[in-house]
Amino acid sequence: MALQIVHYPHPTLRFESLPIKRVDRQLRMFADEMLELMYAHQGVGLAANQVDLPIRMFVMNTSGQRGEGEEWVLLNPVIGRPKGSEEDREGCLSLPGVSGNVQRPRQIRFHAFDLKGNEIDWTVDGFDARVLQHETDHLNGTMFFDRMSDDARHELEPLLEEFEIDFRVQQSAGKILPDETIARHRKQWMEQYG
Repeated sequence: MALQIVHYPHPTLRFESLPIKRVDRQLRMFADEMLELMYAHQGVGLAANQVDLPIRMFVMNTSGQRGEGEEWVLLNPVIGRPKGSEEDREGCLSLPGVSGNVQRPRQIRFHAFDLKGNEIDWTVDGFDARVLQHETDHLNGTMFFDRMSDDARHELEPLLEEFEIDFRVQQSAGKILPDETIARHRKQWMEQYG
């Protein structure tokens, strides 16, 4: 199965992803493929539901370059102890060309597991904290524009509508699966991984 980044308003982007209970060969292959896609699209993070996998996993490298920075595959993330607040511009690989200012906690406590089952427990701030929050939001069905102010989001509405129209046109042309098939796919994942 060749993974592809899905664009807003793909239904899986709004689904709360399933916790991962076991790591198998297929999951490792998905993680490798997600890293390839992230680099190919000049991203710094990519959540599993952005490739239509409704599971609690994301990949990340804040350098955005293979061979630079640190590459992470993070499972079942939980964020806590937010401190401070700062605003910065965010974009999303599921909304290419769209970005906006998002207010987020400056520092967080981040808990997850890697592919080997090692526990990760970080206190993180700055850009790393922003990326971890953005990707964890994805797994909860939250898009970055959901966290924008009403006025800022209102400015994005015409762009979001373009994505919605394009998505439905591609669905009616048979290039994107119907919502019912996507829901059935998600149900199969729930049975396999839930």
